[in-house]
Formats: sequence, C-alpha cells, structure tokens
Amino acid sequence: MTKAPKLANDCFALPPGVNWTPVDTALAHLRDSLSSVVGTETVQTSAAGGRILAVDAVARRSNPPYPNSAVDGYGFAHAHMGDGVMGLVDGRSAAGVPYDGAVPAGMAIRILTGAELPEGVDTVIMQEDVSVDDKTVHFEPRLKQGANCRPKGEDARKGDVVVRAATRIGAQEIALLSALNVPELAVYRPLRVGVLSTGDEIRQLGEPAGDHQIYDANRPMLLEAVKRWGFAPVDLGHAADTRAAVIGALDQAAARCDAILTSGGASAGDEDHLSAVLGESGSLNLWRIALKPGRPLALGMWKGVPVFGLPGNPVAAFVTAIVFARPALGVLQGRGWNVVKPLMLPAAFGKVKRAGRREYLRARLNDAGAVEVFVSEGSGRISGLAWADGLVELPDEALTISPGDPVRYLPWAMVDL
Repeated sequence: MTKAPKLANDCFALPPGVNWTPVDTALAHLRDSLSSVVGTETVQTSAAGGRILAVDAVARRSNPPYPNSAVDGYGFAHAHMGDGVMGLVDGRSAAGVPYDGAVPAGMAIRILTGAELPEGVDTVIMQEDVSVDDKTVHFEPRLKQGANCRPKGEDARKGDVVVRAATRIGAQEIALLSALNVPELAVYRPLRVGVLSTGDEIRQLGEPAGDHQIYDANRPMLLEAVKRWGFAPVDLGHAADTRAAVIGALDQAAARCDAILTSGGASAGDEDHLSAVLGESGSLNLWRIALKPGRPLALGMWKGVPVFGLPGNPVAAFVTAIVFARPALGVLQGRGWNVVKPLMLPAAFGKVKRAGRREYLRARLNDAGAVEVFVSEGSGRISGLAWADGLVELPDEALTISPGDPVRYLPWAMVDL
C-alpha cells in the first residue's frame, strides 16, 4: 500500500480581506487547495465496486478478441456473393466452437451469434433473410461488405486505456474490465470520514429529553450521506460544549479518520468551542459563505486531518454538506472534483429573490414534470428534506421567477442520495 502526502496546515486559508465569500469562490478554493490524502492498494476487479481507480486501467486483450458474427445467419465472402445463390459447406461456426478450415469462394457457412468468422468470410446475412434447400442458401444480394460482422477490437484493443484514474468503479466498469482480462486494479483506500455532533442541547435517540433539549438529527443524517457517497463513515459520537470535550473528540477522530465532519460550534459564539479550539491550534478559517441556508463554515486542520465544521441547523448542515463537503471529500478520496450540473426544468412556483446570496430551496418534481418548492423556506423545517426529492439552486443575483420559467434543479439521485 502506498501512502499519500499530508495537506498543508493553511490549505483552507482565504486571501486577506475576504469576508463574505461567494459560493463559486469558496468551491474554487477548495478544489485548488485539496489533494488526495489516502494511499492505494490492489484489489480484485470483481471486488472493486464503489472504489476509486488510482491508475489508468489498460486492456490486456482486445474485445472482441477475434472478428465475429453479430447475428445468427450465414457467412460468405462479399466479393463472391453473385446472384445470392450459394452452396453450403459442411459444418458451422459457433461461439466457442469455431469452424476448422477456410470457406471456399462462392460458398457460405452456417454461423451463429458471437462465432469467429472463418477464413474466407467477411459478410453475414441474417437467417431471417434467407431460404435454404438442399444445402443451398438463397437471398437478395443487397448486403454491404462487412454486414453483421464485428471486427476484432471493435470495442477496445489490447493496450488501450479503457478506464481512467479517478473513476468510481461501477457494475459497468467491472463488466468492461472483466471482458478485457484485467483481473486486478490499483484503487485508493476508502476515505474514512468521521462525523461528530457537538452541543449540550443534543440528546441521542431513545434517551429521555427535556423541553430544552433536541435529538441528534445531524450525525445519523451525515453518516448516511457519507456512506452513500462511497466513503467509509466513522461514528465519532457526541461532544459536550466544553473545550476539553471537543479537544478529546478531535484527538480521537484524528487517530481514526482521514477527514472530519462536525455540526454545531462552527460560528463565533460563546459556546462555539470547535471554532475556538481550531483557532487556538492556528488552523481555523471561518468562512462566511454568501449562501442560504448555511452561512458559517469552520475549516481547519487537527493533527494533520482536515476538519469541516458544518452549521448546527440540520437543513443548513445538509445543504452545505452537499454543496461543499461532498466535492471536497471526493478530492481527498482521489476521485477528483465532482460538482454536478443541475437540470433545467420549469418552475411550478413564483418567487422574487434579492441579490447577494445563492439560495437552495427544498423541491420536488410534480406529475407534470415541473419543480415545486416546500411550503416554507425556514431552515428549521427538517420535514422539508423528507418531502423533497432535490434542491432548486437560485443564483447569487436578483431574480424574479414565474411559473413556467426554467430553474436549476438538483435531484438527490444526482448527488448519490
């Protein structure tokens, strides 16, 4: 297994004087300042599903490995097709059982789908287009040379790069690589992403809770998102609102994880200990993003491990995780920068938006294929996340939307949720 270099301690630092950061500026900074932090290992191709390819995969044989028939039918040399009446040779060519010999000029041979073209055959006619009697085949002589034939290497040739590094391996890639006799792949080790909740108001599911307390929605939400994004989730539990508790949690996280997601404590209040602790370590970069919902992002390093401090509000944490954490974690994993381009679909709502911030509205498609939005934009309405099947992204500029206008729609499926 190879190791990856560590990130610089100041990788999240913004240029001096930057206060409110546009979304695109923040994303560009993350893209340009991060790199893979995990090593590589070799795995069997059949077990590589979901892994990120570290080195280009090269075909070890051609596909198909020989010229073959695309249909069940009869093969012959096009130059000797004549008037479409040909005698048949004894025998046939079938997949895995090729014809042993050459087909004489002016003769045809029975050939099945996937079978190797014998010497003397460069054209195949479908069996539905012929009639056969007394070892003679009859057809309309209108075929082009090479009809219904697959040349050797039509799909890929030995030595071709067939899957590029940074590709996430799926069933499709496994099929291609298996056909090309690539038994092993160099892949990045799974990125271990720790998820930590902070706050004295937080209670765990099933525990008694007072009216002044809330149940932890962020940690289970983010752990599930991390898993669906193809990373290895690490449950770091909950830290109380004390400096010692946060430091202890970060120390344990740094020993177990390649990246850390936290929620809560990411601003500059009296009980925002995550920001305070990262500030004491000299690595805090408190980004104020021109974004709704989810303005504050506390970014820093803890013992060489990047920390993404997300907002405590579950809706804001969810949106900022999709917009910022997902592509950033992809770079750390070796997948590269992966920002999805939303679909343009008609709006089923109206809205007047002010300039200054990019906005993300919880949304879903209606039966007419238009995008409707949740009844409230309040970031405390977690029910809107379950109601929605995606987000509408509104640009930084002022905008007036009327029903039927095209809007940018980002379905959960496009971000692997």
